[in-house]
Amino acid sequence: MSGKRKNFDSENDDLKKMKTNGHWSNGLLSAMEDPELIVQSNSKLVVIQDKFPKAEFHYLIIPREDIHSLKAVDKSHLELLKYMHNIGERLTQEPRHQSRTFKMGYHAEASMTRLHLHVISDDMNSPCLKTKKHWNSFTTHFLLDSKEVCENLEKYGKIKLLSSEYCKKMMDTPLKCHKCDYIPKTMPDLKKHIMKHLK
Repeated sequence: MSGKRKNFDSENDDLKKMKTNGHWSNGLLSAMEDPELIVQSNSKLVVIQDKFPKAEFHYLIIPREDIHSLKAVDKSHLELLKYMHNIGERLTQEPRHQSRTFKMGYHAEASMTRLHLHVISDDMNSPCLKTKKHWNSFTTHFLLDSKEVCENLEKYGKIKLLSSEYCKKMMDTPLKCHKCDYIPKTMPDLKKHIMKHLK
C-alpha cells in the first residue's frame, strides 16, 4: 500500500490526519507499536484494533516480517498466512464475539504499507464507515477471502491478484445491502437501513 494511491483500505482518508514517521501510508507500522491498539502479539505477528473500524468489531492481523503487500507474497509465506488465518479464527471465537459473524480477508489493492489481514464483523455498523468505497471494499469481491488466498497460494505458488480494472469495477458497484436486496440511494440511507438487521 503506498503513496497517493486510491484509499480503498480501512485506513482511509482519515489517516492523512495521523502523525506518523514518514508518509501516512506507513501508519500501520506505528499502530503495531501502539499499546492502546494492540490486542495481542507474539514473535510472528501483531493483532490490533483498526484505528478507523468499519464495523463494531474490526481487527488487523499484521506480520512482523516486512512483507509490503499481497504482491510480495510467494509460497514461502504460506505457513505464515495460514497462521494468520488461524489466529483470526481464534479471535472470532472469543466470548465477546459470541453470536457474531465475521469475514476475514485481504483488500485486493491496499492503501497501507505492510501486509495485513482484516477480521471484521459483518454488521458494518460504524461511524467510520462513511463512503461507497468503504462499503464496497468489504462487501464485494474486492475483499479476498483469507482461506481462498491460502488455498491459491498452496496450489499455484502465488496469489491470483485482481486487475486494476476489476478493482475499480468493484469500487464503483452500486450500493446494496449485504443482508437483503435493498438498494439504497445514498450512504446515509444504507446506514439507516442496516440498523434493521441489527435488531
